[in-house]
Amino acid sequence: MFKRIILMAVCLCVFFGMMASSASAQQVMRLGMGDPIDSDQGAFAQRFKEVVEELSNGEIRVELFPGGVLGQEPEMLQNVRMGQLEVAIVAVGNVAPFIPQYAALSYPYLIETHYDAVKATTGYLGNYWNEISKEKGGFEILGWTYSNFRYVTNSRRPVCNLEDIKGMKIRVPQNRVIIAAFDAWGANPVPMAWGETFTALQQGVVDGQENPYIVNHTMKFHEVQDYISETHYQYSLQPMIIGVNTLANMDDETREIITRAGIEAQQYGLLFQVLEAEKAKEAMQAEGVEVCELEDEDKWREIAMEKVWPEYYDFVGGKEVIDTMREHLGK
Repeated sequence: MFKRIILMAVCLCVFFGMMASSASAQQVMRLGMGDPIDSDQGAFAQRFKEVVEELSNGEIRVELFPGGVLGQEPEMLQNVRMGQLEVAIVAVGNVAPFIPQYAALSYPYLIETHYDAVKATTGYLGNYWNEISKEKGGFEILGWTYSNFRYVTNSRRPVCNLEDIKGMKIRVPQNRVIIAAFDAWGANPVPMAWGETFTALQQGVVDGQENPYIVNHTMKFHEVQDYISETHYQYSLQPMIIGVNTLANMDDETREIITRAGIEAQQYGLLFQVLEAEKAKEAMQAEGVEVCELEDEDKWREIAMEKVWPEYYDFVGGKEVIDTMREHLGK
């Protein structure tokens, strides 16, 4: 009897030991992002999670942390570089302080169509950004979030031409090129932290801001803005990044799963944007927001190229960076 009890105890120890070993073998990847879960970034992240967990048969679990709960994007980027955070989605403007060439992706009227956005992040240029990210930033790009063009909203009047935007206080990100562009167009650009934007609009500290349709609707800007202008000066892009050392320390199978999931999530994210942006636009119109197409966008483009582009070549790592992009965009 005693021997049977000992045998059962040994079996139980082996059983629970195997369970513990199985549990400890499961890898956990944390994915941080600045935007909420019901955003472009959220759609991208959720698809990435699904693919990783499906391909790994649940052996890799991806935990999502939206809304900046792991810190602001520059902080998350630093943590990815140091290996303290596995994956993050960050806007190109927040990468530029570490890698100046990234500022070229926000050059006004350089990326003018969805096709340009895809060309700028795949093929030759996709490899260009990944190589420069590894060399200068210590991270690799798993995929890109496409968030469409940044349209200008405001609470004062319809902006349908250059004359309409003059003197208007527009919240912009801390990006020297974009600040210079709005200044050249006659507006009063106000650099401001993202977290302060809604309150500033609500209190009239600024008249407007600029963001893609899905962001505008998700953030409920229609509650404090009456007009939106379909400008095409900048296409909002955000790479999903992973530390070079983090990726290198993975086994071949895990690395392949992560890489494939990034590609599939990027494809899904682009389709999500194309389909959902129009819905967001219609929803904002239903809320009473008036949409205006620019009557003179050629003038906006001309001013940007003549007054802004030449002044900021050094800021983006040299004119050759812009020339390289234009060549491979077919411009």
